[in-house]
Amino acid sequence: MAEDTNTQGRAVAARTEGDAPAAGGAGFDLGGLGRRLTEIAVRGEVGLAFGVVAILVVLIMPMPPWLLDIMLALSLTFSTLVLMTVIYVRKSMEFNSFPMVLLIATLLRLALNLASTRLILANGHEGPDAAGEVIEAFGGFIMGGNFVIGVIVFAILVLVNFMVITKGATRIAEVSARFTLDAMPGKQMAIDADLSTGLITEDEARARREEMQKEADFFGAMDGASKFVRGDAVAGILITAINIIGGMVIGMVQGGLTFAEAANIYTRLTVGDGLVSQIPALIVSVGAGIMVAKGGLKESAETTLVDQFTAYPRALGMSAILALALALLPGTPFLPFTLLALAAGGAALWLDQRNRRQAQVAAEAERPEPAAPVAEEPISSALKIDLVRLELGYGLLSLINSPGSTRLTDQIKALRRSLAMEMGFVMPSVRIQDNMQLGANTYVLYIKEVEAGRGELRPNMLLVMDPRGEDITLPGEKTTEPTFGLPAVWSDVSNREEAMFRGYTVVDPPTVITTHLTEVVKDNMADLLSFAETQKLLDELEREHQKLVSDLIPNQISMSGVQRVLQNLLNERVSVRDLSTILEGISEATASTRNILLVTEHVRARLARQLCDQNINADGVVALVPLSAQWEQEFAQALVGQGEERQLSMPPSKLQEFILLVRQTFERFAMQGESPALLTSPGIRPYVRSIIERFRPTTTVLSQNEIHPKARIKTLGQI
Repeated sequence: MAEDTNTQGRAVAARTEGDAPAAGGAGFDLGGLGRRLTEIAVRGEVGLAFGVVAILVVLIMPMPPWLLDIMLALSLTFSTLVLMTVIYVRKSMEFNSFPMVLLIATLLRLALNLASTRLILANGHEGPDAAGEVIEAFGGFIMGGNFVIGVIVFAILVLVNFMVITKGATRIAEVSARFTLDAMPGKQMAIDADLSTGLITEDEARARREEMQKEADFFGAMDGASKFVRGDAVAGILITAINIIGGMVIGMVQGGLTFAEAANIYTRLTVGDGLVSQIPALIVSVGAGIMVAKGGLKESAETTLVDQFTAYPRALGMSAILALALALLPGTPFLPFTLLALAAGGAALWLDQRNRRQAQVAAEAERPEPAAPVAEEPISSALKIDLVRLELGYGLLSLINSPGSTRLTDQIKALRRSLAMEMGFVMPSVRIQDNMQLGANTYVLYIKEVEAGRGELRPNMLLVMDPRGEDITLPGEKTTEPTFGLPAVWSDVSNREEAMFRGYTVVDPPTVITTHLTEVVKDNMADLLSFAETQKLLDELEREHQKLVSDLIPNQISMSGVQRVLQNLLNERVSVRDLSTILEGISEATASTRNILLVTEHVRARLARQLCDQNINADGVVALVPLSAQWEQEFAQALVGQGEERQLSMPPSKLQEFILLVRQTFERFAMQGESPALLTSPGIRPYVRSIIERFRPTTTVLSQNEIHPKARIKTLGQI
């Protein structure tokens, strides 16, 4: 039996130990539940939801006085936290949740008002501590034993909050919201302009748009949230009146109090409750006013105020003189004004000396160091030439140095990147220098020390052009656009919105120079592609294409031959970015010929997809004007010589007839809004192009081999 008893005891012990884990899994583990609740409370979004639900519960359920004391202290502390945060943030968007905070703070005060009203009306006849110690302390301290003083102080606080702070903050929020929304189109256009010129990336533009949208949403929300504060002030007045009147009636009828006792108790409780509510409301209202008033500040409020007040010591000095004069007037207290005058005067002297020292240090820092003896420049440096140079008159130097607008140097940097992406050609660095011999507003573009273009600008004006070719009716100085020779007008900056509303093209002076530079470089890309640049392009090819380069050069063609092929392509503004395909085409062509002209034509056939894509119009088709069989025969018969010596020998009268016919045909299509390409047979295409480029360099000449099979084509006419 003893053995059975021990066995049974061990079984019970085993069963008890085995049940412990089960209690944590399927039973009710208080420790695990506590940890889980703590984790949920720590999570911000769940904690906020619990807080709002708790406020709603306060609106419905009664609250004991000790808990009301805690919540009132929390309301006062939270309001102070909001005010301090508003003071220390550098700009409004760093605290863009403020409208939601304002709503929650208002809802919390109203809930506590309702809870305190319930306690005052239910237990007010018991004495001044019926609604908690916080309300009793505020009522006794502020009233000082006289409920009339408390009522007056409370009324003044409500009026200051309602008529001064809240009304002013609401007005600032309304104006800020209106101005922010009105400025959105202009800001959007500025972002698009910076993006189109390459000054910012797509990600930066997206971030600026999001910031602009957040700013508009913030001020719009602040405009609406300010109404909560006004409504809270009105509700405070009504709740106070209800508490006093209702409390006195309940105290005299149900509590058996006399009129004087009821007036003393319920007025003290009500005024204390009102003060506990209105002081946090006043603090949050001040925070709202500061938040909307600091919209244009870049630093925190205290930093900005200190910097701006201490920047002008003379203002403090004048204030000290005024305070001293008031101290000397008969009947005014001498000591307070004298102390203020001494403090302001001392601060003015100290700040003036500090500013002088800072100015002296800054002047010494900016003072140029003694120039070292200039070494004599070697004569060989005079042989170097600038591939691309821009010379500016002295009146245009602000386009480079002005920090407030789009600088010309930034646009040129963006242009180099854009050309590399578009043409596969790395544009040489542009040397910019002033030239006192030029007119004040004149600029000149040089390619390899030879003038390639010039123009005149008006630095503080806008160039307005009409894309439809009609007369420009805006006031200004009539001129000719320097790049394409179009009629234009230099108009004042204030006319920008009107010009864009009328559908005109509006260009600032730096963009005029950049556009002109772009066209000049594109016209001279073949000359700018040197042997060294060609070598650099080949060296920067992907690793998998280097075997093709090593097989091609110099076994099949020299580096100079590749350079000439690329120059022929660039001369007709054909992108060489797909360099691997170009090298494959050269490799195929050199198997049968070493004629650079024929190699170039074969490469162009390999680039058929790219050439057709370059000439697609708005309808997605390639508009063509074929050369008639008669002219094909005329050109074929006019070719003389063999190989590299082959050239076009056509009578001048026939050439003049062809030129006149092409000019009339393409000008007629241009009037119809079409920009077709001239289509020829492969054998005569380069010779036809050599003629057309002399009078219509922008006209594309394609051969039949350069029309991609999948391209959609449209024949407009025939030469």
